[in-house]
Amino acid sequence: MNLADARKWMVDGQVKPNKVTDLRIIEAMLDLPRHLFVPAAVRARAHADEDVPLGHGRVLMQPMMLAKLLQLAQVRDGEAALVLGAGAGYGAAVLARMGAKVTAVENDAELVALGRAALAEISVAPGSLQLVESAPIEGGPAGTAYDLIVIEGEVPEIPAAISDRLAEGGRLVAVRRQPGKAGAGILGRRIGGGFSVTEAFDCTTAPLPGFVRDAGFVF
Repeated sequence: MNLADARKWMVDGQVKPNKVTDLRIIEAMLDLPRHLFVPAAVRARAHADEDVPLGHGRVLMQPMMLAKLLQLAQVRDGEAALVLGAGAGYGAAVLARMGAKVTAVENDAELVALGRAALAEISVAPGSLQLVESAPIEGGPAGTAYDLIVIEGEVPEIPAAISDRLAEGGRLVAVRRQPGKAGAGILGRRIGGGFSVTEAFDCTTAPLPGFVRDAGFVF
């Protein structure tokens, strides 16, 4: 199976059957070379129906779970988007192909290097994607309010320091797993200065290092 066929199998066999209907996601996943965003040792698993290990406890999310999370985000053309725990930047590249202007934050230097090499080989609109080496828990570059925040990893709650980065009317999507509960894909919204969260679908993935419960978390 060649790589284009592998991507088609991934989309037709995993993404579409799970009610992902946003054509921008489907087209991006069909075109983007997902295998370039994972270490060479696991490229044969890049299109499998599972999280792909990236090393140091990190993963590239299962294709259909990532697609459902990005569909939940309801991306609009030209929106400022922040991706935290971006890994090598595959999810951020999908968002950029959907029309967002994306800042992708990752603190693992090896993944940042892998991502920059991958991004050099793909086509996205000029200025639509930057990969920044920084701690995701810090919420990315200061001084910017984002229309959309995507957390690529499982977290116990959403830190207030991150939800506060949303502009009025902004959305946040993540995988949240609270103690004693199953994981869920969530949609958070900032409305009237407040932030509220609703659960959208069952979802689990690897915990994102650095996100620990403390007094500054939003419950």
